[in-house]
Amino acid sequence: MIIVTTEHVPGARTTVNLGLVRGSSIRARHVGKDILASFRNLAGGEVHEYSKLLGESREQAVDRMKEEAEALGADAVVGVRFQTSMVMQGAAEMLCYGTAVKLETSL
Repeated sequence: MIIVTTEHVPGARTTVNLGLVRGSSIRARHVGKDILASFRNLAGGEVHEYSKLLGESREQAVDRMKEEAEALGADAVVGVRFQTSMVMQGAAEMLCYGTAVKLETSL
């Protein structure tokens, strides 16, 4: 499955637009990791605990979007974007969305 942030896949022609596909993941923070993160915040620098949490959320959201696109018979997802929002105190949603398309390659 080709996943791109651009509107077109280089070297391919879009033949069918299958519509919007999306995937999301909602993750809550862990109290133990919050304590470690607060100590790290005092010293400054990257908060590895939250970086890892967000990275895992992004990957899961992309995987879910990809599954939805595959179910439609797509060859690619174009115009992929990410969005995040706070669902409740200590929990955030990572949303990944794009347009599922069928392609004709010129190779």
